[in-house]
Amino acid sequence: MKTDWTGYHHDKDNLRNEIWSLLKQQAASVGDPFGHIPNFVGAELAAEKLASLSIWQQAKTIKCNPDSAQIPVRMRALQDGKRLYMAVPRLTDDRCFVELTAEDLQRQNVSIAESAIARKALTCGRLVSFAEMEPIDLVIVGCVAAGPGGGRTGKGAGFADLELAMLQEFGLVEIDTPIVTTVHPLQVVADSLLPMQAHDWALNWIVTAQEVIETNTSYPRPTGLNWDSIRPEQLEQIPILRDLNEPRRREGREE
Repeated sequence: MKTDWTGYHHDKDNLRNEIWSLLKQQAASVGDPFGHIPNFVGAELAAEKLASLSIWQQAKTIKCNPDSAQIPVRMRALQDGKRLYMAVPRLTDDRCFVELTAEDLQRQNVSIAESAIARKALTCGRLVSFAEMEPIDLVIVGCVAAGPGGGRTGKGAGFADLELAMLQEFGLVEIDTPIVTTVHPLQVVADSLLPMQAHDWALNWIVTAQEVIETNTSYPRPTGLNWDSIRPEQLEQIPILRDLNEPRRREGREE
């Protein structure tokens, strides 16, 4: 199946289609998995398992992707009194993260369950710029496939890697900030199937409803934005990328 982001990496395209097909065949997805970070049967149990880990319990500020598969993770973060940052879908706003806290929601008389749904979070949360954000203690990313050695792929749009690179540029994510995903066991695949590129951020933990995998990944963590890997349409569609690129553009013009 072709999506908006097909064609950038043949092997990853094939792997994503295999995983989406498998989830559908095995009735392991909630809704149609194709073209998405798939919502999966057992997402609530995976979130519960994640919440039992010390990396979760020690974290005060969490960044989580906006996909349906991670609704239980976002709910749990707010229930546990954590500050939650969720990326604005497709990063289309200058203030490209939404900040949510249980206190703010209570003041607005909005339930935590409602606010964990991305559409509602955009209306009841506070849009923030990087300069307004607190340092992040734990990052949760959505995956289509994940490998026990830390390799991962999303739906192919590259948003997770871009978000992490920008957060690192602003000093909000450190070299040792843990990166975690919650997935269905069918989404865990052999490392050899997950080719990692220089701009790809590896996983430190994979959590399913059944098990917790600490990857002890050997993949090097990117250091900030890799401008060579940024696609022209990303630069065109993501305002904050254009802002960050402006000094580079000026320097190029002056040379």
